[in-house]
Amino acid sequence: MSVSSSASSNRNKTFRICFIGLMAAIVFVVNYLRIPFMGTQLHMTNALCVLCGLLFGPGAGFLAAGLGSGLYDIVAGWGAECIITFINKGAIALVAGLIAYKAARRTEPSGADHVRVIVGSVLGALSYVALYMLKTFVFGLTVDGLTMDAVVVKMMSKLPGSMMNAVFAFIVAPILLSALRPALAHAGLYEKL
Repeated sequence: MSVSSSASSNRNKTFRICFIGLMAAIVFVVNYLRIPFMGTQLHMTNALCVLCGLLFGPGAGFLAAGLGSGLYDIVAGWGAECIITFINKGAIALVAGLIAYKAARRTEPSGADHVRVIVGSVLGALSYVALYMLKTFVFGLTVDGLTMDAVVVKMMSKLPGSMMNAVFAFIVAPILLSALRPALAHAGLYEKL
């Protein structure tokens, strides 16, 4: 490896680390934005977690989505759950990135690429719903000391809001990607992600 290619590789790693940190900060801030909707709250966090996976791939996306959401838990007073949130929100990006990262990276996506992005977004968002329901189940039985019937009722009461946020996420994330992709490519930054 030549000195210039080594310097270029290090510069791209630095850009990537900066972008991951920036996206984690955006995920953190967006946790504060909530829209009351049909008895629940819609928020952009899950959509941005999906976007992390689409932009950075499964590993780096997991890190950006998980760090931003976990730090929010710490600052908002839910520090005891920050590791669970780190894993659950990171899993959104992990699943979306595993399915759709290569398709999302194309500057001129084809029809099949769009399908992979949508499927990755849907499955990434739904993975959070599954993990959130699992957390509700485990906490209900162990921490809250509820009976099985009460746990099921609690889970069913949380499911509609979680599903609405999942639908919101898998609609919004591909739209955000399609808006960001050309702007980042035009600025010469997309290949550095």
